[in-house]
Amino acid sequence: MTSAGKNNKIALGAAFGVVFGIILGAVIDNLGLGIALGIAIGAALGSTIHKEDSSNEEK
Repeated sequence: MTSAGKNNKIALGAAFGVVFGIILGAVIDNLGLGIALGIAIGAALGSTIHKEDSSNEEK
């Protein structure tokens, strides 16, 4: 997979993370913290998905 594909998965994870972060931030009444945590968690999940896809392609 190209680096563009990797960036797309990380961006997709970050986008879902923003949505999750807004919800979390509204619940804890701190949108800034919620969005920051959501982006970090989403990017990490996107990176993990990319690694799993890469290992499946090698087999």
